[in-house]
Amino acid sequence: MPLSYPTPMFSVAVSTSNRSDDVKLGQSLQRLSEEDPTFNFQHDPTTRELIVSGLGEIHVHVMLERLKNRFKLDVTSKAPTVPYRETIALKAEGHCRHKKQTGGAGQFAEVFLRIEPVPRGQGNSFKSEVFGGAIPTQYIAAVEKGVEDALETGVLAGFPVHDVRVIATDGKSHPVDSKDIAFRSAGKMAVRDALAKARPMLLEPIVALEIHVPEEFMGAVTGDLKQFRAKIMGMESAPQGNSIIRAVAPLAELSNYGAHLRGATGGQGSFTMELAHYEPMPSNLQQKIVDARPKRNHQAE
Repeated sequence: MPLSYPTPMFSVAVSTSNRSDDVKLGQSLQRLSEEDPTFNFQHDPTTRELIVSGLGEIHVHVMLERLKNRFKLDVTSKAPTVPYRETIALKAEGHCRHKKQTGGAGQFAEVFLRIEPVPRGQGNSFKSEVFGGAIPTQYIAAVEKGVEDALETGVLAGFPVHDVRVIATDGKSHPVDSKDIAFRSAGKMAVRDALAKARPMLLEPIVALEIHVPEEFMGAVTGDLKQFRAKIMGMESAPQGNSIIRAVAPLAELSNYGAHLRGATGGQGSFTMELAHYEPMPSNLQQKIVDARPKRNHQAE
């Protein structure tokens, strides 16, 4: 029977001060995680951050010190960026006429499309309803690639867009200047145009919590959960006078929950969490996230 180790619950994003050390950093983290199964690391594809995780703040700090002293790596750390997503609330039309002329052969493509929301968790899809060769068949794949490009970074805060359907409806081409790159650019910017009109909104990751505490701390812990925007889903008794609380809460609210729980239970409480689903973020909190993100000039891309 394989050994069972505690689940790492405290994470930071790390980076090297010198990009040339990135490969060495990955190799060193691999060594440390092999020696200590309660320490792990992963690359987050959404935030493009390298995340290291341990049993607590002190544990992670010790491991980062080992990186410095044993492997001669100077790393900086910060709280991980929450992997929000973006979606839309409305159907909308988008359009782009892409035209470039630089002396030689030019570029021309025009794309009309529609974007619409789909049920949560269904993912993204693309289809063409273009008829009569308005966009020649050989360029439809380029339009789809442009759509995929656009959905990688939403117009609200630059997070990936999920749960939308994009339908190409019409367009125009040029017998000489139309080419794949032109239709890819037009598809991308037509989606940007549609997203901005479709009431974009943030989706936040919601995690399922399982909290283990001695029975005497049950009331205090359940009362505290409200400040973390948590919803209690159930409670039950456990052996040796312990209790289990099951709840769901936004991941963004839990960065310091481990320390808070230890303080509230005299160090006797513990918890695990795993991603449950994504749901729309309250509008008042959403604006704070949008305002804090670097501004992007999508039209210049």
